[in-house]
Amino acid sequence: MSSDTLERIARNKNVARAAARQLSMEQLYKLAEVVEEVIEQKKDEERQRLQDEAEKERKRSEILEAINEAGLSVDDLVVEPPRRKRGRPPKNAGKDQ
Repeated sequence: MSSDTLERIARNKNVARAAARQLSMEQLYKLAEVVEEVIEQKKDEERQRLQDEAEKERKRSEILEAINEAGLSVDDLVVEPPRRKRGRPPKNAGKDQ
């Protein structure tokens, strides 16, 4: 079954009912168990993602606070590399006159 088919089933109750009619009760219960496991896994992943984001934001705030306490700004820490000239050098640039 393709993901397009699963999306159609998830979006339309009548399509889901039609697909469910093709399954036995045992298969429907098994499908329900699998779907519940997938839902729980997705919840856990989302919960972990939110925790990771909160931890990252906490660390970011701590670093910014330390920078401010030191009397610095973020711009003081970022050093831009020298810009390279693009293109070809002039024709006479390498010749001694």
